[in-house]
Amino acid sequence: MPPFLTLLLLPFSWLYASVMAVRNWLYDTGRKSSGSAWPGPVLSVGNLRVGGTGKTPHVAWLVRELLSQGQQPAILSRGYGRRTHGFRLGSVQETAETFGDEPLQHYQDFGGAVPVAVCEDRLTGLNKLFALPQVGAVVLDDAYQHRRVQPDFSVLLTEQHRPFYDDYVLPAGRLRESRAGARRANVVIVTKCDANLNDARQQEITRRIRCYARPEVPVLFSTYAYAAPVPLAGSAAPPAPGGPEIVLLTGIAQPGPLLEYLTAAGFRVVHHAAFADHHSFTAAEIAAVAAHCGPGRCIFTTQKDATRLLAPALHTEIARLPVFYIPITVEFLADGAARLRQLLSPFIQPQAVV
Repeated sequence: MPPFLTLLLLPFSWLYASVMAVRNWLYDTGRKSSGSAWPGPVLSVGNLRVGGTGKTPHVAWLVRELLSQGQQPAILSRGYGRRTHGFRLGSVQETAETFGDEPLQHYQDFGGAVPVAVCEDRLTGLNKLFALPQVGAVVLDDAYQHRRVQPDFSVLLTEQHRPFYDDYVLPAGRLRESRAGARRANVVIVTKCDANLNDARQQEITRRIRCYARPEVPVLFSTYAYAAPVPLAGSAAPPAPGGPEIVLLTGIAQPGPLLEYLTAAGFRVVHHAAFADHHSFTAAEIAAVAAHCGPGRCIFTTQKDATRLLAPALHTEIARLPVFYIPITVEFLADGAARLRQLLSPFIQPQAVV
């Protein structure tokens, strides 16, 4: 955003920030109540900024860690972008339209072994999930501003190249609330980091985060790891780097890191069809993308976009195209994974599988 426009919008940001500050004060002082008594631990993952900070792969990392320690977790999301309402528990019948693309990705990632639910009211959702006999913990996806629930452990994410401490509240910036909201975090994770981020830069980022977060709160650093392309349908062999030219199709908030990875890995991206986050693709749009996919070319997309590309209305267009998605996982820099496991240890309650 141009600096003059930021200055013009700052008064509106101050007004919005004031409203959010009063709301947070009401919760912090107990004048508005938060649910906090649950049969098992509730872990929240969220951010201060609108847009992608890597919540989905970090939620998946937490769930895998809980599973590895004998815990039986579930995932609860609002289900942003779905065309349904109320509580829904994931099943093979769900689509991105009925369930939301990110929750559906979680359901598919864990093959149904981890309960995944969506509900606008997180209190209702938590009660229904904890009523399931196999659920011993719940990870809340994108719930940092959902103050009606007081989690046992709160993870705040911020991107290395778009840190919250350099941003402003909407509409002058992209923050959902003021930077002071970082004080609610039990850990801050700086995401999408350069793999070679040096100690001096990490210390500087940590210092600036601690201007707003509590001084004792750990600051960790993570980066993305990209796996080999996976065919969206069928068993076609994925192209190798330096091989056929590819068309990139995305409907996510921050496609830049993926594009940079593909370029650095040796893939030749000849066209990038970039849509807004959570975009519902139409058959006409897929046909337009297909027009760039000449002989020998294939289409790459993200795993989140893949859930929407499998919509029944797109089946005819997608079935005839060589489409591959790129799985993403999280890796921590230095001893970040060990430190996070240590922070999570009080919330590990091994259970017998029901």
